[in-house]
Amino acid sequence: MGCINSVDQNAKARSRAIDEQLKADYDRQQREVKLLLLGAGESGKSTIVKQMKIIHETGYSDEERKAYRPVVYSNTIQSMMAIIRAMGQLKIEFRNGARSDDARTFFQLAQSSDEGELPPELAAVMKRLWSDPGVQECFMRSREYQLNDSAPYYLNALDRISQPGYIPTQDDVLRTRVKTTGIVETHFTYKDLHFKMFDVGGQRSERKKWIHCFEGVTAIIFCAALSEYDMVLAEDDEMVFPLSPKSTFLNFRIV
Repeated sequence: MGCINSVDQNAKARSRAIDEQLKADYDRQQREVKLLLLGAGESGKSTIVKQMKIIHETGYSDEERKAYRPVVYSNTIQSMMAIIRAMGQLKIEFRNGARSDDARTFFQLAQSSDEGELPPELAAVMKRLWSDPGVQECFMRSREYQLNDSAPYYLNALDRISQPGYIPTQDDVLRTRVKTTGIVETHFTYKDLHFKMFDVGGQRSERKKWIHCFEGVTAIIFCAALSEYDMVLAEDDEMVFPLSPKSTFLNFRIV
């Protein structure tokens, strides 16, 4: 009789443990929010992820910000390259004739410099180019060619970012642009809710990876940059920026 009672007690204890675990799992799932970020390339998805890290977590550590320094330099140099090349396409001349020599020097220094570096002489040439009214005119017409929206931010900060020992600030990191490939998952907590945010590549070649992310999703955030309503896509000069994924969603079947 005592053995039977012991077995019953053990069974009840296991049953209670299972019930408690199931309840804990259910409560955890109820507090878990899965967010899927979708949108065209360069529509701001990765920027939202960075903002969540800065606002709801501890932001970027010194070491993490140091790791972004080559990205800041690369974005700044690539932006200047895009503007100078676009001047030829748009038939815009330098207002100061000496800037033509600076442009040639700029490309030579950019090609010979180590990747992720911004030597003082290169920064000085870029400052002179950026101050030219012809370059500014070309920048004002950036909707007609591909240019990172962070271009004026970094080019106006050349004195600061070219200093020895420069460490990017949180804002500097926020404005960096690196093409997202694959799927990037970020976790953060807000008001007892645990958020899982998935950032997927917006370029056309990346969109085939979206579909499996829809499983179990709580909400979809579709990003479209209002400032880029009249821009063309990097992968298709004939397609207006934020409307491009429309056909992608028209092909989805929702059961």
